[in-house]
Amino acid sequence: MVIMEDLKEKILSGEYKDDQQLPTEVELAEQSGVSRITSKRALIELEREGLIYRKRGSGSYVKKQEQRSASGEHAAASQTPIISMVLPYMATSELDFIKGATDYLDTKGYYLSIHNSNWSKDREREFLSRIPKNGASGIILYPISTISNIDMLNALYWNEFPLVMIDQYVESLPITSVVSDNISGGYLVAKKLIELGHERIAFVSSISIEFRSSVRDRYQGYCKALRDHGLTVDPELVIADFYREADQDTSNTFYKNMIRRIMDLGVTAVQVEHDHLSVDLLRSALELGIQVPGQLSIAGFDDHMISSLVEVPLTTVAQDYNEIGRKAAELIVQQIEAQDKAPEQVLIPVRLIERSSTAVLSESYSVQEQM
Repeated sequence: MVIMEDLKEKILSGEYKDDQQLPTEVELAEQSGVSRITSKRALIELEREGLIYRKRGSGSYVKKQEQRSASGEHAAASQTPIISMVLPYMATSELDFIKGATDYLDTKGYYLSIHNSNWSKDREREFLSRIPKNGASGIILYPISTISNIDMLNALYWNEFPLVMIDQYVESLPITSVVSDNISGGYLVAKKLIELGHERIAFVSSISIEFRSSVRDRYQGYCKALRDHGLTVDPELVIADFYREADQDTSNTFYKNMIRRIMDLGVTAVQVEHDHLSVDLLRSALELGIQVPGQLSIAGFDDHMISSLVEVPLTTVAQDYNEIGRKAAELIVQQIEAQDKAPEQVLIPVRLIERSSTAVLSESYSVQEQM
C-alpha cells in the first residue's frame, strides 16, 4: 500500500529519527487521504517488518537502527503476509479452492492459512471477528450461507478490511465475490431435460432457495429455461428446505417417500441442487424398483467424484474450483496492495456433463402416465 511504502522510505532514509514518534492513525489518514483502517494496517505491517514499535496509549515510534536490522531479518524470514481462507467444511472441492489460491499467493509472497467453520454459524462468526485482530492481511470467505453473519460482513466491508467471497455473494453488500455461473448451470440442466422430452421437471434442494445465492441462482436458471421453452413454473414441483427432517430420519424412508411423492405428481425428471442429494434420490428410486433413467431422469450439480461412481452415473454440472480459488487470491491481493479497488462479481464458467442418469423420455412411459 502507498502509505506504508512512504513511511518505510522516510524511516530508512533517516527522515524519521530513531525513537521518533510517528503521526497517529487519524493524522496519517488525513495527510494521505485514506481511511483510518488503511493507515492502521500500514502501521501494523511496519511493526511486523520490525521498523517501528508501538506503546499502548502513546503511539508508534521508530526503532533504533541496530534493532531494526536484527528484527527486520527475523521479520523477513518469518512474517510473511497472511491471507486467511474460511471454509464451511473440507472436501475435494475445498482442496481445489485451496490449491488454486495457494498457487497464486506463492508467486506474490503471501501465506494462506485455512480455517474450518464446520457448518457452524457461531464458529464462522468467531473467525470473522478474530482474524483481522490477529494481523491477517485479508480474508477469502466461503460462507455457510448468504443470510448468516450479515452484521459481521457489514463491519468488515465498512472498515475496509480486504474481503473476497467465494461460491456465494451477498446482494445487499458490494463485496467482491468469485462464483460459478450458477444461473447458466441451472439453465443448462433444465434445457437438456426439456430437449430430452421432459415437461414435468422437479427442482429439489435440501435447503431453502433463499439460504444460499448458489442454489437461488441454479433455481433461477431452471425457471428461465422452463419459460424460454414455453413451460409453466409449477411451485408444486419445487421441493426444498427439508434437510432437518432428512437428518432426523433413521428408518431410511425419507427419500423413498419423496420419490413416491414426485412420481405421484407425474414428474419424469428431477433437477437437484447437488450431487450427494442426487445420489440419495437415485438410490431410493432404484430400491423402489423405479428405472433410472427409464422412468425417472435425475441430474445433479458439482461433478463430485461420487457422481461418476454411483450405480447409474449422474448427469451433472462441473465447477472450476481451482480457478475460483486462484481468482479470489488475485482479487484479495489487489485489494491489499491497491487503493480504492472497486468491488466486483466474477463469474466462472461451468460445464454440463452428460452421463447415464438422464435419457429421452420413453414414449410408452409417457402414454402410460397420461392414462
